[in-house]
Amino acid sequence: MTSSERIRVMLIDDQRLMRDGLRALLELEPDFDVVGKAGNGQEGLDAYAELQPDVALMDVRMPGIDGVEATRRLLKHWPDAKVIILTTFDEDEYIFEGLRVGALGYLLKAVSDAELAAAVRTVRRATPSSTPR
Repeated sequence: MTSSERIRVMLIDDQRLMRDGLRALLELEPDFDVVGKAGNGQEGLDAYAELQPDVALMDVRMPGIDGVEATRRLLKHWPDAKVIILTTFDEDEYIFEGLRVGALGYLLKAVSDAELAAAVRTVRRATPSSTPR
């Protein structure tokens, strides 16, 4: 598999256990490289600038800059960025706001490893929407 076929993923979540667990799951996939992790929205923005991953998995609820605001700022500077919102609750109002500002999808943190991998692959292939940012 060539490096251009590999999917470069970045994890942004304030819970270290969640970041480490997601990394462990994603690294089992033959076509994924976890290229970075961040513990809050600002760290995520800073790391994204350096790493330019194919897909960012963004926790929606974080202290400081939450996932919605981080997604909005990310897409303002990098309009082609591909973000998947992560949340614990499926009735989370942040989901709708995250999608409104340009995230290409959302996942519940209880998702299976197969669903997680499929979502990342799907979003990687997606064309970012023309949602105003």
